[in-house]
Amino acid sequence: MGLNSKIIIHLMGLLLLCNGFFMILAAVVSGIYDDGATLDITLAAIVTMLVGVLAMFYTRNHKKEVKRKEGYIIVTFGWLVMSASGMLPYLFSGAIPDITNAFFETMSGYTTTGASIVDDIEALPEGILLWRSLTHWIGGMGIIVLAIAILPLLGIGGMQLFAAEAPGPSGDKLHPRITDTAKRLWLIYFSYTVAETLLLKLAGMSFFDAINHSLATLSTGGFSTKNASMAYWNDQPLIQYIVILFMFLAGSNFVLSYYAFKGRVQKVIMDEEFKFYSIFIVCFTIVASLVVYFQANVQVSDFHPMVFGEWESAFRHTLFQVVSVITTTGFVTADFTSWTPFLTIFFFGLFFLGGSAGSTAGGIKVMRHLLIIKNGLLEFKRTLHTNAIIPVRYNNKTVQENIVYNIIAFFVLYMLLFIIGSLVLGALGLDFESAVGGAASSLGNVGPALGTLNPLANFNSLPALGKWWCGFLMLLGRLELFTVLILLTPYFWKRI
Repeated sequence: MGLNSKIIIHLMGLLLLCNGFFMILAAVVSGIYDDGATLDITLAAIVTMLVGVLAMFYTRNHKKEVKRKEGYIIVTFGWLVMSASGMLPYLFSGAIPDITNAFFETMSGYTTTGASIVDDIEALPEGILLWRSLTHWIGGMGIIVLAIAILPLLGIGGMQLFAAEAPGPSGDKLHPRITDTAKRLWLIYFSYTVAETLLLKLAGMSFFDAINHSLATLSTGGFSTKNASMAYWNDQPLIQYIVILFMFLAGSNFVLSYYAFKGRVQKVIMDEEFKFYSIFIVCFTIVASLVVYFQANVQVSDFHPMVFGEWESAFRHTLFQVVSVITTTGFVTADFTSWTPFLTIFFFGLFFLGGSAGSTAGGIKVMRHLLIIKNGLLEFKRTLHTNAIIPVRYNNKTVQENIVYNIIAFFVLYMLLFIIGSLVLGALGLDFESAVGGAASSLGNVGPALGTLNPLANFNSLPALGKWWCGFLMLLGRLELFTVLILLTPYFWKRI
């Protein structure tokens, strides 16, 4: 049987229409601020929507059936098509005139990585700044649908565990239809964005900065409107605590937010992943803040004066960085790689943790780490009791063996790709620290890295090939590895 190519093209057209709509929003803001980029962004929107309409018109008589093969293609090509069209506002306005740089910035936006090549962010027109933030928000919105509704059906990277929360024959399902599930989760996503915008405005941010940082926070993206990122507000702790709260929420499973709003708080508290996600953040923050506080030679921040004294400052900055890195948001209030060698390695390790499954965060995810650790510990029991059947349990339910194998395969593949990614960056001339940091950050969708790619720098120093390679790693990490890599196998394209 051949591929249902018409449904693939039809859905690409629909994505382009959505992308064009968000470009119109950016153009409106550009017009309000009279920043000189209004016509350019509008032209980008028209081109994008025109191609989308033509694609949908050409395939209007399509079979409304998406099989597994089409699913893989739609997910991967969807991100590529969005990124290709998302470059247009940068290219047309001249904000980022180079295709390589425009591709990197756009891919970093849609994959919610937050690594940037822009040297002077504050010099960009307001419409372009909003468009950068919107690419995050669109990408984050797409990730929620992927994680809840699509990846479990494709059997990606252990995401079948989500079958309990996603549509399907289960007592825990949110709603029997994927579209209704997606709508409920998008409503939560949108509501959090509005809530954070209002709180940041009340705390002292301008409305423009508040909306941009909310779009970047809820998507765990990390693009800021300021060159100093969140360090610009180091003398306003309340703003940073608000961002910490919403980074935490964005890095947790959005299904749990749904349950919390429905009054089923017990279900949230008893969730194993949420429990360990919270414990990890608390423990890592305590360790890091104690190191910063007791190391007299550590400068907490290079930007603005502190206000509540050394302990509050040490606690706030370490909490901010721990939550930002674990949730792969990538906002920074300080250069954590300059604190101590121990903390540099410490934060590098956090690059591999990731947030919760069903969140907008990247990385390996807490759920996978939990199941790998549980399975590893159970191997001791299995060695002693060779005939016993000792299954892995998660949230008091037995996890199927094939899911455990899938997760182990994902972890091995992830680490292998990290090594290959580091080798490629090393071959392109990066030093060891920058190469391993850049590969881990891109694959985990973290944003800031190490060495020459540290939190106070950007990725503009990368050679052109390095930018394309990091963009590929971002896509791999964002789409759970298998979704992209399976398209590179010859047997995927064989007719059955």
